[in-house]
Amino acid sequence: MSGDAPRASGPFREGDRVQLTGPKNRLHTVTLAADGEMHTHHGVLFHRDLIGLPDGSVVVNSSGHEYLALRPLLRDFAMSMPRGAAIVYPKDAAQIVMQADIFPGATVVEAGVGSGALSLSLLRAVGPAGRLVSFERREDFAEVARANVETFFSGAPDTWEVVVGDLVHALPETMPAGSVDRVVLDMLAPWEVIDAVAEALTPGGVVLCYVATATQLSRVAEYIRGTGGFTDPDASETMVRGWHVEGLSVRPDHRMVAHTGFLLTARRLAPGTIAPDVKRRASKSSYGDEDVELWTPGAVGDREITDKNLRKRVREATKAAEGARQAAAARDADGSAQ
Repeated sequence: MSGDAPRASGPFREGDRVQLTGPKNRLHTVTLAADGEMHTHHGVLFHRDLIGLPDGSVVVNSSGHEYLALRPLLRDFAMSMPRGAAIVYPKDAAQIVMQADIFPGATVVEAGVGSGALSLSLLRAVGPAGRLVSFERREDFAEVARANVETFFSGAPDTWEVVVGDLVHALPETMPAGSVDRVVLDMLAPWEVIDAVAEALTPGGVVLCYVATATQLSRVAEYIRGTGGFTDPDASETMVRGWHVEGLSVRPDHRMVAHTGFLLTARRLAPGTIAPDVKRRASKSSYGDEDVELWTPGAVGDREITDKNLRKRVREATKAAEGARQAAAARDADGSAQ
């Protein structure tokens, strides 16, 4: 990779991203600079006091307030990075990597790229020998995703390519037939691209659809069944509930991360293969040419972002990516000088 993932261990050094937990568990994320300072209403914390300390150290600011310093985990970065589109939450990203069986060296297609949160997990999973091709219809969303990924990896990974365009037309132009191991679809109407996905997938390859509503889940499942080119789809959702554990006070948290989306997976059959019948109750599909439902973000309850807000997120993400690139270049220059 031209961009390297953040170091997982070792003393803090200039250019490292550090997560600081301060009074009342307030979180702050900074990129260390020799002359850097973090100002809050609790006082000033000088970056130089952190440089050289081991991960998991405690530092004191100018007012005597203590801060715990740790390198942010991938989930921390994903939850705090600038967003153009809504992100895939860590609980779902973990399930996607497992259920789609994203393995080192795999060729993976992702659509759409959103803000790049899932791209980070997929890039880690495919490793330096793999390849991730992310398709996104909107250039502004792609710009935010590129900047977030470059911030995390301190540069653009060699294993990653972003294609701006409609997957139906762009996928056949980008990937040869039968060359893709895994396809992950995070889009409003995944059934519209299933035929193109089937052409690109290798026999035995996995398609995974991440959808928000039950109507989307039903429609894409019926479409995949109707193609006859996949195994019977398998659907699930993941809910995560934290627990309060302190002495004998052990109880579930009052709040939990419940429904965020459904995951549906199916595997590509070999050409000409007819899968054995699956016994199920007969049901008439409600989807056909007469279906006139408008699959828009508003119709499925997706959060809209204003152009003004999006331009702000683009600026934030681009600034963070530029800072990460400059820090990486400075470290490379120091290494060459030595």
